[in-house]
Amino acid sequence: MPLPVISPLSTAGRFGFAALALSLSLVAGAAPLPATVQGLPDFTELVEKVGPAVVNIRTAERNRAARGLPGGEIDEDLLDFLRRFGPQLPNRPSPRPQRPDGDGDPQPRGVGSGFILSADGYVMTNAHVVDGADEVIVTLVDKREFKARIIGADKRSDVALVKIEASGLPTVRIGDVSKLKVGEWVIAIGSPFGLESSVTAGIVSAKSRDTGDLLPLIQTDVAINPGNSGGPLINMRGEVVGINSQIYSRSGGYMGISFSIPIDEATRVSEQLRAGGRVIRGRIGVVIARVTLDVSESIGLGKPTGALVQSVEDGGPADKAGVEAGDIITKVDARTVENSNELPRIIGSIKPGTKASLQVFRRGSHRDLSVVIAELEPERTSARRGPDRENVKPPAPSSSLGLAVSDLNDAQRRQLKLKNGVRVEVAEGAAGKAGVREGDVIVTIDNADVTSAKQFDALVAKLDKAKPVTLLVRRGEGANFLIVRPTR
Repeated sequence: MPLPVISPLSTAGRFGFAALALSLSLVAGAAPLPATVQGLPDFTELVEKVGPAVVNIRTAERNRAARGLPGGEIDEDLLDFLRRFGPQLPNRPSPRPQRPDGDGDPQPRGVGSGFILSADGYVMTNAHVVDGADEVIVTLVDKREFKARIIGADKRSDVALVKIEASGLPTVRIGDVSKLKVGEWVIAIGSPFGLESSVTAGIVSAKSRDTGDLLPLIQTDVAINPGNSGGPLINMRGEVVGINSQIYSRSGGYMGISFSIPIDEATRVSEQLRAGGRVIRGRIGVVIARVTLDVSESIGLGKPTGALVQSVEDGGPADKAGVEAGDIITKVDARTVENSNELPRIIGSIKPGTKASLQVFRRGSHRDLSVVIAELEPERTSARRGPDRENVKPPAPSSSLGLAVSDLNDAQRRQLKLKNGVRVEVAEGAAGKAGVREGDVIVTIDNADVTSAKQFDALVAKLDKAKPVTLLVRRGEGANFLIVRPTR
């Protein structure tokens, strides 16, 4: 989606204190302080060098009215200024009445940016820039316009590749993201609000920022506006190091944080798009969650690492490999899984059909499993069903944890694919505060398998009532660890 309106940044106060200190030292007759800032960099040569390879991308769709910018209306003063002195704003409803749906004329849809990868017309941009477009128009700096063909778009990485029929085009140089340093200057060139070839500058704020997406992103404070999407992030050597893609905001407005897709990851995606029109990724068929510090310490894992398996797809690769809900995947082919967001990235990079080794932490110890990677398909939603419930009066809590449990019947075991566990009939006191609910199935208690209600009560009776207790709880098709702390 196009990004919200961004307010301009000011740099007027950046050097105020240094100038004041220098003035005072000169007045006092002391030696001048060593200069820590020599001045702002000059971006003119970079812009002249890279600018011709940056393009404006307009899209249109048939039989649908033009849509407005998400995130609220643009400031009316800005609208008035651009109506009088600037180009017509993209993403604004046309003042002319819409034609009937049947005429098939394309209607303006949105605007974005891109950059030329090859002299024969391959252009990289964001997938959300061309998503749903029936027509894509690429405008060069010299004002030539071309109808573009979408080679492929990958929504998971937000990378797209389009092709225009031209030759001898200016191209960008691809940089080495591994050499990018936090604090170095970078610039963005794009078409914010349709204002082509606009340049903004800032610094790299962080690398490998984990936003939960498929790719770790580059964080900068470069001003990114609607229309900058798909444009290049450029280092001081004139090399493209990222694709400007997102901003972070609590209000819908710009808050000084922008994100770019690392160009090395984007290049790998674009090569697959060029070769086959789509990206092939691996999958193993698990739903995962983050491992917290409390959980990792309570189950003996040590530090919060790996990915907690909440559920396993019936008949999927992980299921066939013996992965169970409640396992924590800590390594894939000797690659350490530092956190849950890393697992899809690691698995996704493995070619389908490949046999991989998984290290899982289960019941207090590590074990190795072999899994055959399958191909990741478009996401599907499936209805979730909870365990069968008998029409009986729930018993009163009989344990110090505030839990009353019952044995699972055969039908419940088959439905949940569990060999052991007990059903929670009542959850009060400490267990209720920890998040245990009626209908949950407790699979383990402090890494010990729970085989029956009688055995569960015996295990609870032996617990140190002053220490927290860790329960592996199955809820529907998902599993999670809950820590029950003693009531004080």
